[in-house]
Amino acid sequence: MKVEQIIGLHPNASHPLGIHFAAEDQTTAHKLPHRKLDDSPLQKDAFVSSMAKWIVTHHVMPEAIERDRIRREALARQGLSDPTPSSLPTSDKTQKGNWAEILLAEYVAASCGAQLPVYRLRYNTNVDQSMKGDDVLAFDLDSDPVRVLVGEAKFRSAPTKDVVESLVGALVKSHSGNIPASLQFVANQLFISGKNELGEKVAACNTLFAQGRLRLDYVGLLVSKKTAHQYVHDNAKASIRRLAVISLGLSDPSKLVTASFANAGVLV
Repeated sequence: MKVEQIIGLHPNASHPLGIHFAAEDQTTAHKLPHRKLDDSPLQKDAFVSSMAKWIVTHHVMPEAIERDRIRREALARQGLSDPTPSSLPTSDKTQKGNWAEILLAEYVAASCGAQLPVYRLRYNTNVDQSMKGDDVLAFDLDSDPVRVLVGEAKFRSAPTKDVVESLVGALVKSHSGNIPASLQFVANQLFISGKNELGEKVAACNTLFAQGRLRLDYVGLLVSKKTAHQYVHDNAKASIRRLAVISLGLSDPSKLVTASFANAGVLV
């Protein structure tokens, strides 16, 4: 199995992820499909600008941004500051985890045209805590068979064998549980927001799975230092046929996350 059979080709040069990251498809020492991404073409300011917009999109509903703007302006006219907590996480650990999750979601949307019908981070009741459930659930509802892509993302300032094994282990656990745990959550949010037709299609994935007509693909992303790919190559292994791992090696991953959230804070 090749990486592109699971997650498609690396985004082209018209997409920020194609502009700022180079890709090389490999196979790990244990025969798992592996896409190595590196930051050799990275233009930091331009990428941070794109990432900041994605951070806002994934965390905040557009109508909430407008309401917050109106409230802040009203308070400012009265000489008052806004006591409302930030809609974006301020915890360093949560920022890093969410950053990796958002990057993976945008990557699979760009590489294989999968839909992200619900931005799950918008529904986190405590923005400074990580959410339970699948990090990424993307859908190709028009393919034959219908396809659901389950993603797990991890950020580490330095890569380790343990984090690679944890990353792959989470996907193996999801696979053993059969239907993705967050699928009904996605369907429910679509129904609540009035997107009934799309909600029905997502909900129908349960039936398709029971009938053996649903394709489940699994992808893990490790974001870390430049040596991330080597740890993935040496330690990523699983018996699941449709599973691929992406490694993103960055020169200074923590600073990139900090800059992205700082820019995002200006947008909300």
